[in-house]
Amino acid sequence: MKTGRFFTAAGAALCLLAAGAAARAQSVEQFYRGRTIHLVIPTSPGGNYDHNARLLSRHLGRFIPGNPAVVAQNIPDAGGMLVANRLYNTMDRDGATIAIMERGTPQLPYEGDPNAKYDPLKFTWIGSLSSYENDAYLMLVMDRHPAKTLDDLKKPGALVRLGGDKPGSTNLTFAILARDLLKLPVQIVRGYNGGAPMFLAMQSGELDGQVIGMGSARGAQPALWNSGQLRPLLQFARRTRLEEFPDVPTARELVSDPAALSMMEFAEISFFMALPFVAPPDVPPERAAALRKAFMDMVKDPLFLEDARKAGFEITPVDGDGVRALVARMAATPKEVIERYVNIVSRGRE
Repeated sequence: MKTGRFFTAAGAALCLLAAGAAARAQSVEQFYRGRTIHLVIPTSPGGNYDHNARLLSRHLGRFIPGNPAVVAQNIPDAGGMLVANRLYNTMDRDGATIAIMERGTPQLPYEGDPNAKYDPLKFTWIGSLSSYENDAYLMLVMDRHPAKTLDDLKKPGALVRLGGDKPGSTNLTFAILARDLLKLPVQIVRGYNGGAPMFLAMQSGELDGQVIGMGSARGAQPALWNSGQLRPLLQFARRTRLEEFPDVPTARELVSDPAALSMMEFAEISFFMALPFVAPPDVPPERAAALRKAFMDMVKDPLFLEDARKAGFEITPVDGDGVRALVARMAATPKEVIERYVNIVSRGRE
């Protein structure tokens, strides 16, 4: 009886090994034909990551050999760490699972977050829909605010009330940096869940403004944007001033201390891979290459670009190697710079 059970278990194991070997022996087209790729979104429906991920889901399969369907699924979590941990440690590595990653998630291990159980350099980076080439992370205020320029915020008695999301969100992080690194008179009002509630609070007078991407603000609030009711005072995530706002300074212009500049560069680096798509580590090389090629073919496709234009998205893509190079720059940031950055940001989150 025991012998029978042994051979049954052994036979099952051999079958699994044989099945795995057969799957690995398939061509890329054979593997993906008739298959569904699961695209995981670590945010709630309706936000910027969700909209961009669903844009990709409508088109990517056309460029992958075998033309698989791509089905998006929202798994909201705090800052995207849960999805990153699962993608790295438990999700299948066969090339049938991908995700859009929140841009700040790759930095968390380098910041020493003990809950980040992944090595960002080992992910299979597919590409990013945005390099932030024509975008900026703006400190926006309503046009009724007395500050017409950043210089007005430096006058005695000036104050700007900025909204803040959950700890780890970039709007909160950059509001903290504006207050504690750039020494601007910022009061942070927390407890908002995303940009939309903050825009409502801005219109009601509960808030003066928030820190948000120009593309996100323009896409989510076209009436406010087009009517000039939103006024930018400061540009983050820019090496130079955005052509659209030549009179609005960048954060880098406000820091003269080399250490402070290094901290700002570390904080901003994730924006240059603003909408990254990723697969688990160790995806078979030929499938990883097919996903990367499909991504770059897709972002040049007229149908995709027209769909993006209708949705209000400007596509400035970065290929998989480019995204990985940015992650490598994060990893190479001196520890003392990261420690000082984390100290400022973590104290501001308390």
